[in-house]
Amino acid sequence: MTDTDHPQDERTAELGRRLAAVHRRIAAAVDAAGRLETPDLVVVTKFHPAADVRRLYSCGVRQVGENRDQEARGKAAEVADLAETGLEWHFIGQLQSNKAKYVVRYASAVHSVDRVSLVEALSSAMDREQGRRREAGERRRPPMDCLIQVDLDDRAAADRPAGIGSRGGAHPGEVSALAAAISQAEGLRLRGVMAVAPVGLDPVPAFHLLREISTAVSAAHPGATWISAGMSQDLEPAVAAGATHLRIGTDVLGPRADVG
Repeated sequence: MTDTDHPQDERTAELGRRLAAVHRRIAAAVDAAGRLETPDLVVVTKFHPAADVRRLYSCGVRQVGENRDQEARGKAAEVADLAETGLEWHFIGQLQSNKAKYVVRYASAVHSVDRVSLVEALSSAMDREQGRRREAGERRRPPMDCLIQVDLDDRAAADRPAGIGSRGGAHPGEVSALAAAISQAEGLRLRGVMAVAPVGLDPVPAFHLLREISTAVSAAHPGATWISAGMSQDLEPAVAAGATHLRIGTDVLGPRADVG
């Protein structure tokens, strides 16, 4: 019997405490912002084992995020049984078009759509995945929820902190066309926008810009109301700017765990 057979092992208790602390932070931020709705929490499990995903599930977590397909694919396979009872995978990292065929097999949402070629790759992959499921006698999967990743850092590369490159994302001026492409693509569902606050800068103006972009997108596409923003270090300004989804990793899971 392994530690994962015990739903209340020491690691599970630790995750429960960390998760409760994050929920308290979110509740305080919601109150401070005068909001009525609490954002969804997507727990980012990168570099942590599938056993922790199972533990998080036992603590009530139903949305987890990954930013590398190979790692996400392996974990999703290990805990595939949890998908039958509500666990959802969110892909949040930069995605190569040739990985779309894998991501559509396990992810319910991609937060990092940043170019038309990726829209086309995801739509084609969804069509093939539906065909595979039909031939295998499996139920159809729902449309892929897609968020447009927006690059909020307009600094030149030379002006960014040492070792920090672009976090990826479409230029704000490209968002409208990208939103139209997603909304017209078979198998995809435009949900909203996502961004990472620029490193070394105040996140407040960046998140307010994202809110403005979101307002324009949802005006043209009423169903696209998601705003994915905020991580461990900046969830409060993200909540104040209207984030509907928070991507929290370190504050829930702590330092990288031993794989196993």
